[in-house]
Amino acid sequence: MICGAHLQYSILDLCPVPEGLTAADAMRNSADLAQHAESLGYHRYWMAEHHNMPGIASAATSVLLGHIASKTSTIRVGAGGIMLPNHAPLTIAEQFGTLASLYGDRIDLGLGRAPGGDHAVWQALRRGRAGEDDFPAEVAELMGYLGDADPRAPVQAHPGQGTHVPLWILGSSLYGAQMAAHFGLPYAFASHFAPDALEDAAYIYRRDFKPSATLQKPKFMLAINVIGAETDAEAQYLRTSVQQAFARLRSGTPGKLPRPVDDIDAEIGASLRRGVDQALRINTTGSAATVRAQLHEIISKYQPDEVILTGQIHDHEARKRSFTIAAEALSRETAAA
Repeated sequence: MICGAHLQYSILDLCPVPEGLTAADAMRNSADLAQHAESLGYHRYWMAEHHNMPGIASAATSVLLGHIASKTSTIRVGAGGIMLPNHAPLTIAEQFGTLASLYGDRIDLGLGRAPGGDHAVWQALRRGRAGEDDFPAEVAELMGYLGDADPRAPVQAHPGQGTHVPLWILGSSLYGAQMAAHFGLPYAFASHFAPDALEDAAYIYRRDFKPSATLQKPKFMLAINVIGAETDAEAQYLRTSVQQAFARLRSGTPGKLPRPVDDIDAEIGASLRRGVDQALRINTTGSAATVRAQLHEIISKYQPDEVILTGQIHDHEARKRSFTIAAEALSRETAAA
């Protein structure tokens, strides 16, 4: 059995824009997928801040999360994540305080420190800001804006103050693990595209965790790429879209999510494909039986408290089917635990 009945499973949606479609199409698809995820018993539906990428439509993350929350009723909705150094903490507190005021205790706020794009994006977003960003201080400032009101504070977030929107620290390195442990916050690791430090980060987070007012013991989330289909061969075919997209990103030519191809090595070359597969190795790709077996293996190895699944599939109906296969596998395993 997978990790017991307590295991929660969620979705990370980058709001992919497939070749042949528009950002508006992608947003409609994401709303439809969120409703589908809610019906399948997924716990959270997260979206991530990315910039200057034609194939990802979630740049204005808090705006899109409001749309997703308005189309759902029970699933948690949040950012996985907001790249905090791109923003004033007060602005993020007001945005997510607004979401919490509208949708109640369904809103999450995951925080990262990367720019969500290349150096040109960094310059465009942080124009006029000199020196290094102080991520720990910005997290602490944000926590203050979302916590109970301090009458001595010269600035308060309205809305935001007193909403206690749950915060997560996101990361793909040991730095994020140390940050989350220090603040006593839950930690989500970006193993779906940067798994090299996964084992060390999970160990350090759990070892160094300091209980806080919001969390008494570590809560570790593992990200997994999932491509499920009727057969292993079909799933491997569908996976070629994300392989191509990741290869183009590495080559500095990001675009819309490509259509799948029959021969991925002929499309991007065997050497680049091996590098892409190494980065995307925390994945399960195949039929329902294969997905279930591979999820069992991954989760048994890393023992997360929660898994968050992502899957870049060109065809929207095939993407919905993939998340259905994954939900059925996880629900059966947790029910049997």
